[in-house]
Amino acid sequence: MSVNGTMVHNDESNAPGLGNDKEKYVPLEIEIGVSLKEHLSDPGDDGLDSLSSHGLASTKSKSAISAPDVLKTLFFILVWYTFSTFLTLYNKTLLGDHLGRFPAPLLMNAFHFGLQAALSTFITWYWSHRFDTAVAMSWRDYFVRVVPTALGTAMDVNLSNASLVFISVTFATMCKSAAPIFLILFAFAFRLESPSIKLLGIIMVISVGILLTVAKETEFEFWGFVFVMLAAVMSGFRWSMTQILLQILLSDCFVGLKNPLTLMSYVTPVMTLATALSSLMLDPWHEFKHTSYFDSPWHTVRSCLLMLFGGTLAFFMVLTEYILISVTSAVTVTIAGVVKEAVTIVVAVFYFHDEFTWLKGAGLIVIMVGVALFNWYKYERMQKGEVREDASGRTSTETVPAKYVILEETDDQEDET
Repeated sequence: MSVNGTMVHNDESNAPGLGNDKEKYVPLEIEIGVSLKEHLSDPGDDGLDSLSSHGLASTKSKSAISAPDVLKTLFFILVWYTFSTFLTLYNKTLLGDHLGRFPAPLLMNAFHFGLQAALSTFITWYWSHRFDTAVAMSWRDYFVRVVPTALGTAMDVNLSNASLVFISVTFATMCKSAAPIFLILFAFAFRLESPSIKLLGIIMVISVGILLTVAKETEFEFWGFVFVMLAAVMSGFRWSMTQILLQILLSDCFVGLKNPLTLMSYVTPVMTLATALSSLMLDPWHEFKHTSYFDSPWHTVRSCLLMLFGGTLAFFMVLTEYILISVTSAVTVTIAGVVKEAVTIVVAVFYFHDEFTWLKGAGLIVIMVGVALFNWYKYERMQKGEVREDASGRTSTETVPAKYVILEETDDQEDET
C-alpha cells in the first residue's frame, strides 16, 4: 500500500492491531508523550535541519538549566501563545453568529487541513535527505490506527469551530477543558489506563468546575454547548487513538512516523477528505452566492485568502507545539498549557467583551486545578516508572523522562494533528 509516496505493506503479521487480546498497550501517556523525545525528534537550535529523525533522540542529562535554555523555552511558549491566540480570534471573528457569519465553516476547515497536508508533505519531500520517512505499514494498521486518529481529530476541530458560531470563546474554552474527563474514560475503554481513586477524583474535580461554569449562564446556547461538549468527547477519543498510533513507533518499520511532519502528512489528508465530504453535505452551498463572501469573483478570492491565512496560522501553531513539546519538561509545558487557557479567556474578555462572572472565575480555577492534577498525576507515574509486562510474560521496570502533549491545542486548531 502506498501512502504519501511511501510504501505501506499488506502484510499484517508484523504489526499489532487494535483489539488483539494478546497485544499489551502501554499505559496512557499521551498527555506526557511517552517521552516525546522518543517519538519526535529534537528540534534543537537548527530549525528544520534538527527535525530529522534518524533514530530515537537521546535523553538530555540532568544538568543545571542554563539561561539560553530558559530564553529558548520562553521564546517558543510566546510563539505558541501568539499563534494560538490569533487563531482563536480568527475563528471566532470569522464564524461568530454576530460577527463574520462565514457561511461555510466545514469548507474553511477542509481548506485548513488541506493546506497542512500540502505543506507537511512538501516539506518532508523537499528535505527528504534530512528526514527518515520510511514507513512500512499494513492496511490493517492504517485503517485501525491512522484513519480513526485522523477522523477523531477532524471531528474535534470541526465541532469546536461549530460551537463558536453560537457561544463565546470564554464559555467554549472552559467547557472544552472537560476533555481530560473523556480522555480518561476512553483510556479505560481501550485498556490504556486502569481505574483508580485518583483518576475518579480528578474527573469529579473537573466536572464540578464545568458545572460552576454552566450555572447561571445568562446567554446559554443549547447547540453551542452540545457542540463544544461533543468536541471534548472527540478530543478524548482522538488522544486515546493517538496513544495507540504512537505505539507502532516502537517498531523500526515505522521509524518514519517519528518525525512530526511525516506524521502530520499521514493524518491530514484523511482529515481533509472527511471534512470536505461533510462540507458538501452540510454547508449551505446554494446560499453562497447570496453572501458577501462569494457573491463576486473578487469576494471569492478574498475569502480564499482569508482561509489561507487561517490555515497558515494553524500549521505553524501545530508545528510550534511539536517543537515546544520536544524541548521542554513536563512541568514547564503543563503550567504553560494551563496558563494558555487563562490567556485565551482574558483576551476574549477584552477583545470580544465576553461576560465573565465570579462564578465562572471560580469554575475556571477548579477546572485548571483538575487539569493540573491530571497532568501531575501522569508526570509522577512517568518519573517513578511503570511496571510493564512484555510479550513473553516477564515484567520490567522502565523509567522514562516525562514529556507532555498539549491537551487543549484543539480548541484553537483546526487541527491539527
